[in-house]
Amino acid sequence: MITVDSHGFDDADAGPSPTRQSQTCEGLRSLLLSGSIEPGTRLTEADLTRMFDVSRSTMRAVLVQLTQEGYVTSEVNRGVRTRSFSVEEAADILEARETLESALAGKAAERATDEDVQALRGTLETMEDCASREDEAGYSRGNRRFHQQVKEAAHQHTLARAYDTLLYPLVMRQYRDLSAPHPRTGSLAEHQAVFLAIVTRNPQAAIAAMRHHVAAARQALLLQARREGAPSAADASSR
Repeated sequence: MITVDSHGFDDADAGPSPTRQSQTCEGLRSLLLSGSIEPGTRLTEADLTRMFDVSRSTMRAVLVQLTQEGYVTSEVNRGVRTRSFSVEEAADILEARETLESALAGKAAERATDEDVQALRGTLETMEDCASREDEAGYSRGNRRFHQQVKEAAHQHTLARAYDTLLYPLVMRQYRDLSAPHPRTGSLAEHQAVFLAIVTRNPQAAIAAMRHHVAAARQALLLQARREGAPSAADASSR
């Protein structure tokens, strides 16, 4: 059973408050990105209003917004469901991530402050320690933090906003092979190469290192998906 904190909303007035709607939208978006809900799960207004302690009008507005953002789908006779991706859709998102994140790494090599570099160094040391102890969960947390820190070190808000609109975490939730060893072979060395390029202020090397890293992850993910017979776009449209 999925549970979240209610956020303490008081929704007694008639119409949806912009603040409540924004808070609820952020809460549900975070829940979806956390991977707590399986792809294709039906979401009901009644359950969600109880979960977030808001009115149906507020939740309805939230679901419309998240449908527009691509986090959920809304279909006649099927209701609102958590988003699932065909192999082709997943490939498109991963390719976009490759382009955007390599550009962010290049900007990080140009613009990272001493504090940014120190934060990246600390995260990489934690990842190295987790890898040596075979702490997969700790390594995964460090991996996510490292990529977030590269984005922040770029100090390029337009690229960062574009990157944040990608639904990459949802793709990972659907397609990552949880039985596969983690980190992926070569992952740590790839992160080290990105860091070295940033700390030596080499934008082209940072772009190349990040592109190689993200492309390798994309190829591993999609190879596993195709091996397991994940649905194509044609399959999805026929359902």
